[in-house]
Amino acid sequence: MRLLLGALVVLASLPVMAQMDASIKLNEVLTHNENSLIDEYGERHAWVEIANISHSTYNIRGMYLTTDRSVLDKKMSVPERIKRMSQIPNGDVRTNLNGRQLIVFQLDSNPAMGSLHLSVPVDATKPLWIALYNGNATQLIDSITVPVLAADQSFARIANNGIRSDWETKSADRVTPGIQNQTVVSESKIEKFKREDPYGVGMSIMAMSIVFFCLALLWIIFTLFGLLMRHMETAKKVVHHQPIKPITKTVEMTLEVGHKTGVILQEGLKTKGIDKEVYMAVIGMALKQYLDDVHDVESGIITIKSKETDWDDEYSQMTQFHSPILPSMPQNLKIPTGPELK
Repeated sequence: MRLLLGALVVLASLPVMAQMDASIKLNEVLTHNENSLIDEYGERHAWVEIANISHSTYNIRGMYLTTDRSVLDKKMSVPERIKRMSQIPNGDVRTNLNGRQLIVFQLDSNPAMGSLHLSVPVDATKPLWIALYNGNATQLIDSITVPVLAADQSFARIANNGIRSDWETKSADRVTPGIQNQTVVSESKIEKFKREDPYGVGMSIMAMSIVFFCLALLWIIFTLFGLLMRHMETAKKVVHHQPIKPITKTVEMTLEVGHKTGVILQEGLKTKGIDKEVYMAVIGMALKQYLDDVHDVESGIITIKSKETDWDDEYSQMTQFHSPILPSMPQNLKIPTGPELK
């Protein structure tokens, strides 16, 4: 019963392990190192970069790397295949790859120099086949054939894309050991900005520049708005205290013409349409004077001039008062006054 349960657990874990193994990919290979990566001893070796393309953590300790194509023989025994491989050792925390993390191994080196040094043989004068096997040395996880490269060139997966199998030869100035592959084909603007500005200095300057620009723009807008409002207030005061003469004159003339027209129309209604031609002529003349701007503009000031009326003449008043009852007399009749009355 225990054996059956153990077998079921192993069988159930096989698909999960296979899926996790598929997340580990060869990412970049350099076969001729003259001015590229230097190890902790100051030496330069061929190297291979392995990437965890998933977002989960996976430990690659115990896996195998090889450049011997004979391991592809399915009839070869596992012990014989292991002899032709180099195993990634245990005991190094760097082999525990987090999501999207990379690790670089020194090839054609002495494993005694460190856990990242492997004795995988590399011949830079010939095309190089390199493969990654699982911890049982039975399942091929990933492999790539590297063409002959010039000094410090590398062969890398495009844009660190683990799903696609597109690779490219990268010049020495574009080799990226230990970091995500930067390619011309699919490098995003964010990745390029991170690569060119790793400390965020440019980002800080850009952010402050945007803030200052927005503040300056707001200052200009509010300043112009304030000037406009002040000018509008000044214009209102001028119009209120000193009305514009042409506008005032036009309004006065319009009111006058309207008043006269109303009077004429009322009189025309009272006379039941008599002398319509006269009224129409008067209205036409008023409109013509208004259009020609020759109509008098009254000042609105009434001037009263004195006039001799002889209201204090006693004789005139008496004559006017007694004229209805007095008989008519000759014009040359003389009325006696004073002593003659006796």
